[in-house]
Amino acid sequence: MAPLDKSRVLDVKPLRSLKPIFTTSQEAPPYICATPNGPFPPGFSPFYPFMAPPPPPPPPPPPVAMAPIRSFRSPVSAGNVVGMANGDDLEADDRSTGGRRRSTRSHSGKIDRSKKNQSVAPRADYVPPVSLNEREEGSKEVVSLVMMHFDGLRRRLSQPDDSKEVPSGLARRADLRAANLMMSKGFRTNMRKRLGAVPGIAIGDTFFFRMEMCIVGLHAQAMGGIDWLHAKGDLEEESLAVSIVSSGYYNDDTDDKDVLVYSGQGGGAGLYKDKPSDQKLERGNLALDRSMHRANQIRVIRGMRDARTPGLKIYVYDGLYVIQESWVEKGKSGANTFKYKLVRMPGQAEAFGLWKMVEKWKEDPSSRPGLILPDLTSGAETIPIGLVNDFDDEKGPAYFTYCSTPKQPKPFGALKTSYGCGCQRCCVPGDLNCSCIRKNNGDLPYTNGILVSKKSLVYECRASCPCGPQCKNRVAQAGIKIRMEVFKTRNRGWGLRAYEAIRAGTFICEYAGEVIGKDMLKQKVQEGENDEYIFDTCRVPDPVKWNYEPALLGKIVPMAPRMILKYHLP
Repeated sequence: MAPLDKSRVLDVKPLRSLKPIFTTSQEAPPYICATPNGPFPPGFSPFYPFMAPPPPPPPPPPPVAMAPIRSFRSPVSAGNVVGMANGDDLEADDRSTGGRRRSTRSHSGKIDRSKKNQSVAPRADYVPPVSLNEREEGSKEVVSLVMMHFDGLRRRLSQPDDSKEVPSGLARRADLRAANLMMSKGFRTNMRKRLGAVPGIAIGDTFFFRMEMCIVGLHAQAMGGIDWLHAKGDLEEESLAVSIVSSGYYNDDTDDKDVLVYSGQGGGAGLYKDKPSDQKLERGNLALDRSMHRANQIRVIRGMRDARTPGLKIYVYDGLYVIQESWVEKGKSGANTFKYKLVRMPGQAEAFGLWKMVEKWKEDPSSRPGLILPDLTSGAETIPIGLVNDFDDEKGPAYFTYCSTPKQPKPFGALKTSYGCGCQRCCVPGDLNCSCIRKNNGDLPYTNGILVSKKSLVYECRASCPCGPQCKNRVAQAGIKIRMEVFKTRNRGWGLRAYEAIRAGTFICEYAGEVIGKDMLKQKVQEGENDEYIFDTCRVPDPVKWNYEPALLGKIVPMAPRMILKYHLP
């Protein structure tokens, strides 16, 4: 091959027309022109769309597991699943393993930790007890049903956390895991976003977890303080705020019960950014600005510190507000922050205002209107119980003597000798060497001082047990922990109410008094004594609907999937 002469200048002319130019060289292959329908010369392969079938479509992508709360979804790998020890008496023993390993007990009485890992997932045939219409729009009964099952499921998922059985790769937040399980099966309500009130939720309703507000449709944002929807405007689609949560992260002005100065979102330092920046009129801030011009109603949820559980908050639905004005304010960090002044609509029931008033009464009992006695127990309880009448001039129940334990007409001995457990410090969840845990079917009945689920009997540690007062199995015997008062009602005599929100499963008090038989009761009635506070232990009350759905944890129960678990009090 001859060397290339780089000094030669090629005569290159621009292409000025689409007329084909054919070479005159004898060595070049001939040009071939064929019609789309043929015939074709040898060596030519037809291609689509000319005389050839279309190529096959690409295979569909593999299905993706539903994860409604992607922000909190935890990576699950092989062997990285949640272990659930054999629990309370509502779980059937003939549960299907379905290829998953479950907790087994060794001959020594301890749980075999090598076999305890079990994937927590709803059964494939599980049908939630809410219809499709109830998922879109709820009611008071549906909201109560959803919240009851959420809290029961959360308590049950908390038991492995107490015994440190949850692998490190899984989220330890039982509330997030419970909400994820329920939402993956459509066990929720009020899914359709709306302006104004939400069906089934009343002003003053309290929530202990933000995920509760998500599954009942009050506030759909699991972390964000502003929730909004997209609505059709005059010219284009615009976003409008539907609800806000004032939880104290930003410098909100929350002292006034009827006015809330709310800070916009974004630009904050400390959580995601080292240096604060100016907030932008976008997303939630833009929705609040549009709502101010449209004057639409916005649901306001106020978050307060939980005095009984440090580090947690209690959320109270405070009703409907409208934005009166907005402005930009330079914060302590030097960044510009949007401020929105929300005014509570008149004619609504008290919620946050009543909460603030009760907090004042707790700090200064003498400021309580209608207070008769600051402590009717006379020191018998560690926490005083007030006597209040703000209805009429009655000064308290006649011939009333407070007692903290039941009074038997005559002493009686135990039917059999009671032996305590051998735990030296505290009973450890999952340790079947503890006799008290074995009596409770292998689990402690409480988690963080809360009763997990229904049981016919709860066995607590007693005086013969060497474990100390800090044992997790000593709850009811520790006495009253909730601030309460006895008050006069309008037409039902004297009642008892609490100064704080009570979590489901919390021990409140012991129903104490004089224990009498039927003969003594007849004698009192014949003598004309009218006791309005007799509790008949022989009466069969209505069933208490309070539990979780075992099928949401993959359990097999001997009942219809849509049946509500019921518990008859002894």
